[in-house]
Amino acid sequence: MHRLGGQQRNIELPSRKDDSFNEVLSERISLHRRLPEARHFSCLGERYSEAMPSASVIICFHDETWSTLLHTVHSVLDTSPKEHLREILLVDDFSQQGQLKSLLREHVSGLHGVRLIRSARRLGVAGCRSMGAARAAGEVLVFMDSHCECHSGWLEPLLERVSQDRTGVVSPVMDVLDGPTFQYIATPWPVRGVFDWRLDFHWESKPGFLKKQDSSVQPVRSPALGGAVLAIDKHFFKSVGAYDPGMLLWGAEHIELSIRVWLCGGSMEVVPCSRVAHLGHHHLPYPSPDLEILEKNKNRIAETWLDAYRKIYYRRDTLAHFIRQSEQPNITERVRLKRRLGCRKFHWFLTNVYPELYVPRDRPGLSGELYNVGTGYCADYSQGEGTPRGTLTIAPCSGKGNQHCELNSLGEVRWGPAGALCFNTLRDMVVLTPCPNHGPRHSNLQWEIIKLTAQLVHLQTQLCLEGVKEGGGPQDHGAYKAQDRNITRVTGLFLRRCARHPRQQWHFEQLVVP
Repeated sequence: MHRLGGQQRNIELPSRKDDSFNEVLSERISLHRRLPEARHFSCLGERYSEAMPSASVIICFHDETWSTLLHTVHSVLDTSPKEHLREILLVDDFSQQGQLKSLLREHVSGLHGVRLIRSARRLGVAGCRSMGAARAAGEVLVFMDSHCECHSGWLEPLLERVSQDRTGVVSPVMDVLDGPTFQYIATPWPVRGVFDWRLDFHWESKPGFLKKQDSSVQPVRSPALGGAVLAIDKHFFKSVGAYDPGMLLWGAEHIELSIRVWLCGGSMEVVPCSRVAHLGHHHLPYPSPDLEILEKNKNRIAETWLDAYRKIYYRRDTLAHFIRQSEQPNITERVRLKRRLGCRKFHWFLTNVYPELYVPRDRPGLSGELYNVGTGYCADYSQGEGTPRGTLTIAPCSGKGNQHCELNSLGEVRWGPAGALCFNTLRDMVVLTPCPNHGPRHSNLQWEIIKLTAQLVHLQTQLCLEGVKEGGGPQDHGAYKAQDRNITRVTGLFLRRCARHPRQQWHFEQLVVP
């Protein structure tokens, strides 16, 4: 068993203050460990063509932890068929850590098929991966983060799928490596990648994705793919515009690529018989990007690809709106690419690729932060520890767009950047539950705002929404009878008998005017 030791141990590793990543344990784990089998049994009997295209695995890194970088490289070498793995390209994005200099060069020199490329300046994810792609000799580019471990048989299903459709971009099922313990956590199938109206990505798993009996081995269409691992035909990558060179450092480049691929003639899928484990989000290969940099990247996406729907994005991310007011992104070249490729409108994406994404109308006076007159606070939803799932509360208005909600024409109060959660009731509490996508509307989800009194009425019970801040309760005003005074005084949103009181007066404050 090959563990890090000897010379590696004599290198002074920079201390990490992040307690969620156990670097000492990472060093002790064998470079050749095998992950527990998590593929469906049907995958084990799959047979792949011997004429599959060759792959260049491109691993960009910037000051990556020594042990996790080596685990990634050796995992690819140990689990990839030699006849299909053309090379591994290690692309150093201007790292400063000492052990990633001469020691890494020495280690790589003894590995067949591994090349080390160094950048003389900081490029960021998009630039670094494009640099690797330009040097790659393989027919298929496999971009991989520098803190992954691969399952046996992970590469063949990706190459087979790309060979069947050269405009298809594919991802393995992304499993998780827990940072403190390096325990392997398998991701349930089926899974696909999606994003919301703040252009934030996440994986979602729903059995409804599966439509065929043999779906345990069939790829699932995915509106977006994460950036950790994806495979794409080299010529298609180049023709569709590679990574956007205007993307700064890292953040949202995979969202931009996903939308562009779909709109410009390609597709995206998750392949179930390929699995790669990725070190959890608490371990970042790059320092966390300046929030302004991330917002600028998202603004490039909105201005280039979202068409008129970009207004929905800016209403839910006010920092992005203010940045755009002071600095318009230069997207001239990307717009020229868009026209040259004959790319579709974003409406097509919403209709054909991601129809499940709720499209809000954001009517004036019926969308924005839900401001409560009596408390001076806004409706809020926090998923922190100790907070029951779905519990709405009342908190200082953030002004950031993260408290945005909308009363739509169906009477639903939709919450969140995807508009996927609805105001519902649990006894006298008002909570968030998933909104129905199709079918008849539930009467317990319907609300009406009375313009004259600014009250938000729950139609099924004819009770009013009231905001209660800790230390203040129903007994503070005389409209309630004595039997109502035993109600527990806690912070939150509640159904109460309608009364003319400021805590039952609500206004939708739209922070970004169209």
